Amino acid sequence: MEKFTWLAVVRHGQSTGNIAAAAAEGDGAEVIDIAERDADVPLSVTGREQAGALRRVFAEMLADRRPEVAVVSPYLRARQTAEAALADLHVPLRIDERLRDRELGVLDLLTTRGVEARLPEEARRRARLGKFYYRPPGGESWADVLLRLRSLLSDLPPGRAVLFAHEATVLLIRYLVEGLDEAALMEIARSTTVANCSLSSWRRRDGVLIPETFNDVSHLPAEGAPVTRQEDVHA
Repeated sequence: MEKFTWLAVVRHGQSTGNIAAAAAEGDGAEVIDIAERDADVPLSVTGREQAGALRRVFAEMLADRRPEVAVVSPYLRARQTAEAALADLHVPLRIDERLRDRELGVLDLLTTRGVEARLPEEARRRARLGKFYYRPPGGESWADVLLRLRSLLSDLPPGRAVLFAHEATVLLIRYLVEGLDEAALMEIARSTTVANCSLSSWRRRDGVLIPETFNDVSHLPAEGAPVTRQEDVHA
């Protein structure tokens, strides 16, 4: 992390998948009703408003504090967020598949109830192993995602960078930057719902990246955009 003078990560704005997932969980359904594949789920109308509101944060930064590069998940909702948040600000955007959302394999599109009803052995295995190490068949654990995030960060140029990605990415970047252990990460995960279009950032002071903001959404109501804290499209 020594190369960064400033590092930030943004969760994408509210997506149509977030709305569908919340509705499915609320209705007690077993499957989330989404027509697109996960990579093609777009922002909702609210999500587009949130992404536009985030632009103010970057626009008001002094030129020598603004990100020098934005690295973006290839998933549509993240790309749409980055494009709106950085519109006309001349920050180069790089798409990198290492920022994609966690792959869920056989759990894809199942609600919590759906996993318990259709894949009870996996539900028990997940409960025993915990979120950090549990890898669904055909999918990834949080530890797996950390491997690609470490690779990504090591490849970025020095300076100021902002990442546009997904709910778990925000927590896992914090784990890496702040040198957390599994217990500390899980405590944060249990007590925090990462908000749509939230900004988390760290700035170097005295040779160390110091937390600057975490899960900050103050820019949303300031621009008249609603705050939403819906989970991503998975159990």
